[in-house]
Amino acid sequence: MQPKKKAILLALCISILLMLAKFVAYFITQSNAILTDAAESIVNVLASGFAFYSIYLTTMPKDENHPYGHGKVEFFSAFLEGTLITIAGLIIIFKSGYDLIYPKQITNLFEGAAIIGVTGFVNMIVGYYLINAGKKHRSITLEADGKHLLTDAVTSAGLVVGVILIKLTEIYWLDGVISILLGIYIIYNGYKLTRRSVGGLMDESNIDLVKDIIAILQHNRKDPWIDVHNLRAQQYGADLHIDCHFTLPYYFDLNQVHYEISAIDKLINGEAHHKTELFIHADPCLPACCNYCKMKECHVRQEPFRAEIEWTIENATKNQKHFDQ
Repeated sequence: MQPKKKAILLALCISILLMLAKFVAYFITQSNAILTDAAESIVNVLASGFAFYSIYLTTMPKDENHPYGHGKVEFFSAFLEGTLITIAGLIIIFKSGYDLIYPKQITNLFEGAAIIGVTGFVNMIVGYYLINAGKKHRSITLEADGKHLLTDAVTSAGLVVGVILIKLTEIYWLDGVISILLGIYIIYNGYKLTRRSVGGLMDESNIDLVKDIIAILQHNRKDPWIDVHNLRAQQYGADLHIDCHFTLPYYFDLNQVHYEISAIDKLINGEAHHKTELFIHADPCLPACCNYCKMKECHVRQEPFRAEIEWTIENATKNQKHFDQ
């Protein structure tokens, strides 16, 4: 089975088992705080189910209707997961507020805390596993699901401490207060996940990623590569699409231009951490480029080389040759 599918299927099966365990803990305690954790587990199951479907789509090859592949669905999956987390947090807060006004009896807290503690520990292990798998296979869906499970593990840990505190102090209204605090924490994490996914869906620039690409080009710069500008990057799941303009000597024939562009393609795919598809537009050099062009034996040079203009995110992403700046 494909590694990403295997990872998310494992997370889905474990989420179902943990959800059942948490509801058992709620039924034996009637604790609103434990119900909070159990309700979030429903979100875990729904999110993991959709994540599995989105990863199934991302493994499909490109087709006529999806020439860039199906990777964008991973951002939608993360958006859905963040939305579900936020909704769960809101429901938890409203339910806890109601129970503060109309409290109910709580029993078997130690037993319930033990069950929640075990489920939290399992979620922590699975969460780290998914995050590492997501980074390895460049899957925002796996990372999102892993971070969600880590959030669940943190709330479970806080819940165990709170339940033990309630049992020791016999201050039972703390049950509702703890639930509200956990609900706020859940909403915050849902917002962060949703914000990242919306950025991906809107093709928000990944500044760190663009900086890495520019640094690779600058470090391996060749004399015919006079300048690069209008560099843009879009991420589709694990794949990265880059388009840019490269200024080359105007007297190069098509074979030489193709050779230089192929060298750039091999460089990016050999050193970058993403599988990258490049669309490079070749621009001819102009006399104003001569002062920063390093071509040693140029028969059309009109002024001597003075200094190299270092490629940075400030100049490589602008849609103009460097001498226009």
